[in-house]
Amino acid sequence: MGRDDVGHELDFIDERSIDMKRIALWGLAASVLFAGALAAEEWKNVALVDSMCAEKDAVKADADKHTSKCAVACAKSGYGIMADGKFLKFDANGNKEASAALLATKKTDHLRANVVGEHKGDEIAVKTVTLD
Repeated sequence: MGRDDVGHELDFIDERSIDMKRIALWGLAASVLFAGALAAEEWKNVALVDSMCAEKDAVKADADKHTSKCAVACAKSGYGIMADGKFLKFDANGNKEASAALLATKKTDHLRANVVGEHKGDEIAVKTVTLD
């Protein structure tokens, strides 16, 4: 084996290690994106309620009777959803999204929403809120 053969063999090894590094970086990037997608949850067709009224017995008994007029009037208390008999409060972004959706809707009650976000304790870090 001549000197030139060794040089070519080393070039091949260097190219191969660069390819392995690229594969490892792409794998890492994909796993980070996949983990982020797993963290997001979705609640479909759930009652959207303001925080102030969520504690009222009438709303707990039938959240669909809660009106959009009341929800808009109580905006300062923030918003959330009734899910599995429990109120889950929105973060600041969720409150902004819910407020915009309520101001745009023509619905007077039966405020059903689809929410995408991350559940953290009794709060949702909201990505999107849309009214049905």
